[in-house]
Amino acid sequence: MEKQTLWTKNYTTIMIATALGALGNVALNFALSFLVFDETGSTLASAIMFAIQMIPGVVIPLLVSPVLDRYPRKPFLVFFDGLFSLMYLLAGIWLLIRPFNYIEYLFASLLFAAIGELDGMSFNALFPKLIPKGMEEKGFTLSSLLYPIISVIMTPVVSVIYKKVGLANLLFFQAACSLAACLIESGIEVEETTVEGTSLSLRQWWGDIKDAVRYLKDEPGLFWQTLYSNYSNGTGTGYETMWIAFTSTTAGFSPRTYAFCEAALLLGRTIGGVLLVRKETPKEKKFMKTFRIYMAYDILDTIMLYLPYPLMLVNRGIAGYMGVQSGNIRYAAFQKYIPDSMRARLDAFDSVFFLIMNSVLTLVIGALGEILPYRTVITIFGSISVLLCILIVWRHRTSIEAIYLKEYDDE
Repeated sequence: MEKQTLWTKNYTTIMIATALGALGNVALNFALSFLVFDETGSTLASAIMFAIQMIPGVVIPLLVSPVLDRYPRKPFLVFFDGLFSLMYLLAGIWLLIRPFNYIEYLFASLLFAAIGELDGMSFNALFPKLIPKGMEEKGFTLSSLLYPIISVIMTPVVSVIYKKVGLANLLFFQAACSLAACLIESGIEVEETTVEGTSLSLRQWWGDIKDAVRYLKDEPGLFWQTLYSNYSNGTGTGYETMWIAFTSTTAGFSPRTYAFCEAALLLGRTIGGVLLVRKETPKEKKFMKTFRIYMAYDILDTIMLYLPYPLMLVNRGIAGYMGVQSGNIRYAAFQKYIPDSMRARLDAFDSVFFLIMNSVLTLVIGALGEILPYRTVITIFGSISVLLCILIVWRHRTSIEAIYLKEYDDE
């Protein structure tokens, strides 16, 4: 009997393409994070930049997800990566002839976020079909390791060179990476069907949305877990503005020290992911493991800025180690639990929920950073996260745990 392998042609192809996209994204996102604060000196301006990138995620998923559930996903993925490459190229040329302008950066961020949302939705809808059956947790975990591994390598490098090479050159680099990803993805061979009623009307679109809402009503575990996860992730994005401001304004800190904290976080994620691939968590322990990690992660975030720098690195390493394990256990179970015919729509609801929460929390945290010490802001929201973990995840543990157990019923 032939041994089953995760590394089929399709899975290998999508992983290579994803790695190329991550390579450029790490360099570009790091530079953009510090550029805005360096130019404006305002945590609120940085928070607005983060928040505006989330607006397309509130609108686009609900409009587009019924289409992705009706049509093949691969052509969308290839097209949007190709469009990304062209847009990055044009943006790089524009920056060569224009000085920094905050308003222009806001509009550009909005446009790129819209394309990124479409590209990400196409990827999320297609990717589960490229993982061999029975290897979902390993497949999702290995995919999630790409960005941390690349970030561990690239972030310290970019922290040193980004001011020297300039943002325009980083955009050209991202354009090349996106083009290569587009060409590689075109080689994916997957059978995708077009469902009946392909000429999607407004009435059909609304019916598809209502089907997804009815499904969520019958699955409280999905709702409550999503509620907590999106609050926790939203505060995490807001914390980024505080950490960037803290390292930029506090004696003894610099963008380089922030970069090494990020590298420690990503190194922890890499180690945690590798261990998860090597030894899968028993099904009956998955809920309790993720709950304990949520509590510990929220506490680590809360105390981060009170620690001396060496312990900050340890803090981030532990957070990364735990976070990747809980995230991938949850994601693999939920993706396997959700019917393929509803995957794009349910992912869309999750995305909209996340981005609304993310936008609001990022703006509130950024605004409070203008009037309160950065440590105080994080302490307030970290304490709320711990409380919500108890009130939401633990209180609704029965319905949430059922999802982790359900994934094994048909095996």
